[in-house]
Amino acid sequence: MFYVAYVIGSAEMEFKTGERDVNRFEGKVALVSGAASGIGRETAKRFAAEGAKVMMADMNANGLVETAAMITSETGQVVFDAADRSQCLNIVSETIKQFGQLDVLCNIAGFAMSKHFTDVTPEQWSKMVDVNLNSVFHVSQAAMPHLLETKGNIVNMASSAGLGGQAYNSAYCATKGAVVMLSKALAVEYAGRGVRVNAVCPGGVATPLTDKFEAPEDADMSLMARLFPLMDMAQPEEIAGAVAYLASPEARFVTGDAFAIDGGQVAS
Repeated sequence: MFYVAYVIGSAEMEFKTGERDVNRFEGKVALVSGAASGIGRETAKRFAAEGAKVMMADMNANGLVETAAMITSETGQVVFDAADRSQCLNIVSETIKQFGQLDVLCNIAGFAMSKHFTDVTPEQWSKMVDVNLNSVFHVSQAAMPHLLETKGNIVNMASSAGLGGQAYNSAYCATKGAVVMLSKALAVEYAGRGVRVNAVCPGGVATPLTDKFEAPEDADMSLMARLFPLMDMAQPEEIAGAVAYLASPEARFVTGDAFAIDGGQVAS
């Protein structure tokens, strides 16, 4: 291990490098939505493994119970509908009620839909916006006063679909692109007040969400081929690792980033 000390004005800042802290979140509280399966489940497990108390939220009550059974540290569970503002606010209040603080917010709940643009119904569009975008806004807004107290941070789950256009994914791209820009806007607004905000942008990930993926009828497969990364699909544990890094003190100088973890999908 070695130390690097920087002097900024009259304040000296000392950083340790060369050693990973396996308890980076000791004494911290993380709220993870979408924790019943996939990336959300692995993220909850990762924070717990690194010392955090974890409040888990999802609409799938049975999935939350299964996730909790995989964790030995203190956890809490809240069943919520991400499309309902009052329930979004409630998962924050329940976190504070049970744990007394909030240090990390991970907005991971969401869903995907692949359709020809002209086949997307107003109801499907509205649900996509409510779950993938509005929930991020509502939960983050409720959490921000508490994150200001702890100098905490937010990690939002966006997508490679938020960084580049994808055929038959118009609604999904629109919501995930908005999550990226919401994250950047909040990062700028709160940088001077000690709260960091970042977005993770995965490509293909082996989760129940992708297991259910179906291309629309008569899809142009040459357009679909652009969605496949240069490597195999990522595992949810790998995405959870990126979330944990961005939420950790190691990423103290990272804010407003849209971190692509997609096997090179959006590199060209």
